[in-house]
Amino acid sequence: MAFDDPPTRKQLNYLRSLAEQTATTFSPPSTRLQARREIDRLKRLSRSSRHERREGRRAVSRGLAEQQPASTVRDDEIAGYGSQARWA
Repeated sequence: MAFDDPPTRKQLNYLRSLAEQTATTFSPPSTRLQARREIDRLKRLSRSSRHERREGRRAVSRGLAEQQPASTVRDDEIAGYGSQARWA
């Protein structure tokens, strides 16, 4: 088992858990060594309370709910040059 092998599923799950507990994000590691270093970094951080984590998740959910899909046609896209073009 080399350190340049891809991270294990267990490492990735632990990283996600630590990131949630510390209310931080991380870049997905590409090697086991990177995963181990990221785990060590997150373990040194202070953990946020359940209330803070719950409020953080709610804020993200609210932000996502307010956004329109990227495929939505906006008002500025239906006026101006070429707005009267028709399919022939």
